[in-house]
Amino acid sequence: MSEHKMTLAWKRATPDFEYKTYNRDHRWSFDGGHEMEASAAPAYLGNPQNVDPEEAFVAALSSCHMLTFLAAACKKKFLLDEYADEAVGHMEKNADGKLAITRVELHPKLKFSGDTQPSEQDIEQMHHFAHENCFIVNSVKTEVTVM
Repeated sequence: MSEHKMTLAWKRATPDFEYKTYNRDHRWSFDGGHEMEASAAPAYLGNPQNVDPEEAFVAALSSCHMLTFLAAACKKKFLLDEYADEAVGHMEKNADGKLAITRVELHPKLKFSGDTQPSEQDIEQMHHFAHENCFIVNSVKTEVTVM
């Protein structure tokens, strides 16, 4: 149905290639021309100033949920002004004993305006719809919950 492409580029920046000293910084380039610096997580000797794959994974889940929620709110004719999320991914051992981001908690904060305000049940239904229809959530084993 669609393809989503990116280009990753890394070059050795040290004379040696030892585990503790090789650089983890690399560049992500996307179809629309956006580029960003990435690295390993700081716990794995990465550059804390750059996004790491684990953060990007959590961001992708949060972003996908939000975008699907926005579509649901729009279709229900609610006027949503702001959506903020402080998502948290938990790196733990999975059922096979391997490190994985086993669960992600979404903590959305919503601000609506207009004459028609959603009830708590409406908001819960829209989050359920977003969870069931988010492409990224449907692509992973990670448990995703809305807190």
